[in-house]
Amino acid sequence: MAKNFAQLAESIVDALGGADNVAAVTHCMTRLRFVLHDESVVDAAVLKSLSGVMGVVRSDTQCQVIIGNNVSQAYAEVQKLLPEGVSAKEASPAKSRLTLRRIGAGILDALIGTMSPLIPAIIGGSMVKLLAMILEMSGVFSKTDPTLVILNVIGDGAFFFLPVMVAASAAVKFKTNLSLAIAIAGVLVHPAFIDLMAKAAQGQKVEFVGLSVTAVKYTYTVIPALCMTWLLSYIEKWVDRITPVVTKNFLKPMLIMLIAAPIAIVLIGPLGIWIGTGISALVYTVHSYLGWLSVAIMGAAWPLLVMTGMHRVFTPTIIQTIAETGKEGMVMPSEIGANLSLGGSSLAVAWRTKNPELRQTALAAAASAIIAGISEPALYGVALRLKRPLIACLISGFICGAVAGIGGLASHSMASPGLFTSVQFFDPANPMSIVWVAGVMILAVVISFITTLLLGFEDIPVEAPRTAAHKSSEAVPSAALTASPAVKTH
Repeated sequence: MAKNFAQLAESIVDALGGADNVAAVTHCMTRLRFVLHDESVVDAAVLKSLSGVMGVVRSDTQCQVIIGNNVSQAYAEVQKLLPEGVSAKEASPAKSRLTLRRIGAGILDALIGTMSPLIPAIIGGSMVKLLAMILEMSGVFSKTDPTLVILNVIGDGAFFFLPVMVAASAAVKFKTNLSLAIAIAGVLVHPAFIDLMAKAAQGQKVEFVGLSVTAVKYTYTVIPALCMTWLLSYIEKWVDRITPVVTKNFLKPMLIMLIAAPIAIVLIGPLGIWIGTGISALVYTVHSYLGWLSVAIMGAAWPLLVMTGMHRVFTPTIIQTIAETGKEGMVMPSEIGANLSLGGSSLAVAWRTKNPELRQTALAAAASAIIAGISEPALYGVALRLKRPLIACLISGFICGAVAGIGGLASHSMASPGLFTSVQFFDPANPMSIVWVAGVMILAVVISFITTLLLGFEDIPVEAPRTAAHKSSEAVPSAALTASPAVKTH
């Protein structure tokens, strides 16, 4: 991994066509996400070859540069190279003919772009809830102890107010007024409104100016606030056009609130809930029919979903399922085998490679995947780079997913599965869940390690020291100045 992030940032920006070509930049847990003015000037070959860049993913709207766990340091250096304010905004891609592919890509980009900044808060809240669960299980605190209650409140904060967080993130994505988006989302989780929805759920008729209001619980939801904020971006532009200049300071925000909030309550909110529920129902209907096989398939497919960024599509489904049932038994269990398989495969590469730099990268990536459940450094820095280790991970992920499915493992929270976060799969009512989790984790590392060694891989050659170029041709053979041929390891 590169240590000089200033130099790495400069090289990345140059390969992207210079600072003037960057319209916007954000980052998630492992990736720098660039929106560019002109995609054609990107030197992808140079970008991928940079030491410290694990991979590059390009789409219609973004160029994503995978850095790894130190992405925040690289992001800070990139910010220094760009004009002031560039990183704080999102740029729209150039308009072109609408197709189903572009519509699908746009929806996926909106969902991922909105959810990615929220992942740290979601993981943080999940881990605090897990801590509270462990303290209660171990008898340190009783269920009614104020300390435990407060810990649960801290853990629940990110989920209870998730619509507000989604609205804030989506406001940045859709370039609409942040405070108005937060205020309208706040209506959905206001105590008085929650009480009104509880009465509606019990059969009491609730209307707003004669329009029936559907009984919906918005805490722990994503889709309603996301759809509402997208619509708000258009309402704001329309209201801005119709309001006189002299009244904009007070009339414009009032009209936006009076238009957007009722639409959110009466139409967009319930529609968003139905969409989210429909997606969840589809996913878990497949799970109910295929059983453990669906977890196995997901375990094999997970690295491929991460490569395309489509794994974030499951975030709303996981959150909503845990909120409704208290656990999630398909996607999260599949991640155990997928993440630790990438770690085990990276350990095999570190064991076999003759390249010191690759060994260092593989060891760091293995630690990240196995201990913390962050698999992208192993995926991009090792598996995808060497190809055959990725095949080993897919095989191991399928087998371990099958075992996790047969064991009936389910997650009670949402954090990337790894050694430190494995407690999310412990079921107080089923002590054997601890054995199943431990078994799957060990199996994932062992199977991927052995399979990677059996399949072998094309080792990355070690280049001769550059100082040799300054020596006389008589003292140093010309062959020493070139990279040694790739060596297939077995």
